[in-house]
Amino acid sequence: MSYPGRSATITEGIARAPNRSMYYAMGYTEADFDKPMIGVANGHSTVTPCNSGLQPLTDAAIEAVKAAGGNAQVFGVPTISDGMSMGTEGMKYSLVSREVIADSIETVTQCQWLDGVVVVGGCDKNMPGGMMALARMNVPGIYVYGGTIKPGHHKGKDLTVVSVFEAVGEFTAKRMSDEDFKAIEQKSVPGSGSCGGMYTANTMSSAFEALGMSLPYSSTMANPHDEKMNSAKESAKVLIEAIKKDIKPRDIVTKKSIENAVAVIMATGGSTNAVLHFLAIAHAAGVEWTIDDFERVRVKTPVLCDLKPSGKYLAVDLHRAGGIPQVMKTLLAAGLLHGDCITITGQTVAEVLKDIPDVPRADQDVIRPISNPMYAQGHLAILKGNLSPEGCVAKITGLKNPVMTGPARVFEDEQSALKAILDNKIVPGDVMVLRYLGPK
Repeated sequence: MSYPGRSATITEGIARAPNRSMYYAMGYTEADFDKPMIGVANGHSTVTPCNSGLQPLTDAAIEAVKAAGGNAQVFGVPTISDGMSMGTEGMKYSLVSREVIADSIETVTQCQWLDGVVVVGGCDKNMPGGMMALARMNVPGIYVYGGTIKPGHHKGKDLTVVSVFEAVGEFTAKRMSDEDFKAIEQKSVPGSGSCGGMYTANTMSSAFEALGMSLPYSSTMANPHDEKMNSAKESAKVLIEAIKKDIKPRDIVTKKSIENAVAVIMATGGSTNAVLHFLAIAHAAGVEWTIDDFERVRVKTPVLCDLKPSGKYLAVDLHRAGGIPQVMKTLLAAGLLHGDCITITGQTVAEVLKDIPDVPRADQDVIRPISNPMYAQGHLAILKGNLSPEGCVAKITGLKNPVMTGPARVFEDEQSALKAILDNKIVPGDVMVLRYLGPK
């Protein structure tokens, strides 16, 4: 290992004197230069509740880095909120922000010659952006997910941010009172954490755990809970050990481990955005992975979890039912997971899961057994045709009719499409097409 202050020769030592002097200005001592320099990429922001609870986790990681004999180098990472920019021109920055996040982490890590990186993130694009950076740099790293949000409540029902979108439709159709509409708006997001169902953030966090780049159980913990902070501390300790063992992201992120991650995405009913993001992560890691590989995994992987948005449970319920380790063990026992993939802990997937039962507990129905899945095959179907010759992704859970025919209602932007919906100009049977909105 080459730490910034360690000199192999007298000449190199002299050349690095200006480098060390900058660290002395921040309170370092000469002994500190024999310790690994650990970057802590902090996604804390009050722009969104997904990231507003990250500072305590960052502080916990810093404390653990120091306790484990490292020096923590903290730097900021930008974020935006899809939930807040949805339906506005601001949403066009969303996917671009993924690249900005990856570039930010790579720039600081490589420029400051860091020996390892703890990435702390919460909102949708923090996840793939952070993982893309780790894969590109191939410096020992670990992902600390900020955690899911706890559900809101109204009239005995659990609420998530999507409850608000649904309420807009109900209110517009005059099937909901002003009082209920306002209550749902105010109660759906009760505190810090990422959207509570198996939406993009929880999908990616679960996939990172399956990938081996996050600690077991960490992907479904709630942000306000103490176990989330303890997990952040443990993550930093594990990273220090990974540096000693020289375990790098590209040792972990392989074609087989990506298959594991995608299998878990299918089994949990994850977001369509995972297709977009794992294509980019695989590219960053130098792994050959195409859109057709998702379909290959889909057809052999059942949907085991009854989770929102297509089901009824939240990530906190999945956590109580056994979390991602239970989902993974169920898949592993059925021969649907690669148990020999290495994880950031240095253990293989099979070793990490050895004490988890092959069958989910009978006292819960969040995670189904292989013998009684929600759906026999995965829900993220790759489709090809004249509209998308290179392929597209469709979430087919709950689809009563796999063939849809109707007049195409074509829009050039989200605003005019939204106005048509709210003005009741879209009727059952219409097929809405929004074009020219993807990244170029």
